Amino acid sequence: MAMSLPHQIGAIAGAQLPGEVSGDVPATATVTSAVWRTPANIRVLSQRAGAEVDRLSPSPPLSPVRGGVRSDLSVAAQALMMPPAPLVTDEKEYVGGGVAEEEAQKGVPVFVMMPLDSVTWGHTVNRKKAMNASLQALKSAGVKGIMMDVWWGLVEGERPGEYNWGGYSELIDMARKHGLKVQAVMSFHQCGGNVGDSCTIPLPKWAVEEIDKDSDLAYTDQWGRRNYEYISLGCDTLPVLKGRTPVQCYSDFMRAFKDKFENYLGDTIVEIQVGMGPAGELRYPSYPEQNGTWKFPGIGAFQCYDKYMISSLKAAAEAIGKPEWGLTGPTDAGQYNNWPEDTVFFRKEGGGWNTPYGEFFLSWYSQMLLDHGERILQSATSVFQDHRVKISVKIAGIHWHYGSRSHAPELTAGYYNTRFRDGYLPIAQMLARHGAIFNFTCIEMKDHEQPQDALCAPEKLVKQVALATIRAEVPLAGENALPRYDDYAHEQILQASALNVEGNSEGREMCAFTYLRMNPDLFQPDNWRRFVAFVKKMNEGRDVHKCWEEVEREAEHFVQVTQPLVQEAAVALMH
Repeated sequence: MAMSLPHQIGAIAGAQLPGEVSGDVPATATVTSAVWRTPANIRVLSQRAGAEVDRLSPSPPLSPVRGGVRSDLSVAAQALMMPPAPLVTDEKEYVGGGVAEEEAQKGVPVFVMMPLDSVTWGHTVNRKKAMNASLQALKSAGVKGIMMDVWWGLVEGERPGEYNWGGYSELIDMARKHGLKVQAVMSFHQCGGNVGDSCTIPLPKWAVEEIDKDSDLAYTDQWGRRNYEYISLGCDTLPVLKGRTPVQCYSDFMRAFKDKFENYLGDTIVEIQVGMGPAGELRYPSYPEQNGTWKFPGIGAFQCYDKYMISSLKAAAEAIGKPEWGLTGPTDAGQYNNWPEDTVFFRKEGGGWNTPYGEFFLSWYSQMLLDHGERILQSATSVFQDHRVKISVKIAGIHWHYGSRSHAPELTAGYYNTRFRDGYLPIAQMLARHGAIFNFTCIEMKDHEQPQDALCAPEKLVKQVALATIRAEVPLAGENALPRYDDYAHEQILQASALNVEGNSEGREMCAFTYLRMNPDLFQPDNWRRFVAFVKKMNEGRDVHKCWEEVEREAEHFVQVTQPLVQEAAVALMH
């Protein structure tokens, strides 16, 4: 997601960024009533040096492990490598079902994202030994399941309509063997060019060939820069991909996935997250990091200058009798790395965003995104209906400049959210119409960790989204935007997942949380100990009140017993 690593690392470490100022971020009118109830006790902070700097919470010395544990390590490790015991029939499972089933769920189930390159270009499981050990460790930690990207560019990469599910079949079998559930992401975007992308997986070769022939199939900014991360939604319904529309391609892919894994749906595969844009998120590629185009906390740029988007804009303007408004998008909205006050369009006083023209353009721009989501969700629900799987959509947590009046970075991404307008309620209502889950990022972030001069406010943003999902009666799930292994981030996730916001009279919690990401750092001893305690606390739910030290003591016995397996996973993942 969205935040440049140097700024995030500096913010987490407590370093003063250039031009950083102190002070509270102004609250917007849309969230003035979103007040957290009594916050959890936050512990003192310290720092750890290294390639990545995390904000750690010091822990008191743990209670001595009870006698006999260390001598039994080898026996425990052998037992952990055995196939998991059959599931108890009355255990609450994270599967599609009715309201009564969701109400019976205790706590918030935790899933863990797999590495982006879990499946190789040769259609095999990458680092198979490490994967096996890692999945067993996650299961024994109380993790409910895993999230895996199913890459369009990998599966249908060579020829249209030819799908190679090699590697994915094996990985899903592994998950089933270890008793883990699977959230499968239909990843119709390019991997590479966003924060955290550790490998490159382009769109299918044949789709890229079509974009090369007609560059207007790619999202385009006002300077003519093309973006190959995701096919422009302006041509969603046009047969531009060798006789098929992009939406037909996505639908055919999902149908082929359903046909291949039908016996797993509703049992092992419990959720289908449908990719709808760059990084799999329902948004425009308004802040591309590739080639240094955008850097945090720039406002980004509108992506509506390909001929298909301009054609739609022109028709919308003519329909209201303002043809001059349809010739182009805003030309005074600055550049990718400007701040709102640097521009005429986004400035707080007299900005174009708050004029009749601005309201027309932003309504059209955001509605095009909503229509895109609507089309793909209609396909997804028709493909997966009757298969007892949940459908989810990921929304980006664009928290920088949130304290400004215009919320410029959200506007360029397609979220028409300003100080005077709630842009997340229409998204939540669209998802509710299709029974889909609203999956939101940046759940781990605190306002004061971010550069205050950029008016960052992730906590306020999460509150606004939580209230929108409550109003629309749509389930809310969460993810952390950046890797964090410290208790401080875990505390924030716990607090946010409990949905302790005014207006939540029914005591709802998030329906699931997906943890970013499985890698060698997760299995380092201190990180693993904190992670085990975090999962335990999430599983217990909002009504269980225990301090972190008590949970850590309860988890310590398990941590020691699983040490050989975790060490194996950490070492194997590094090779």
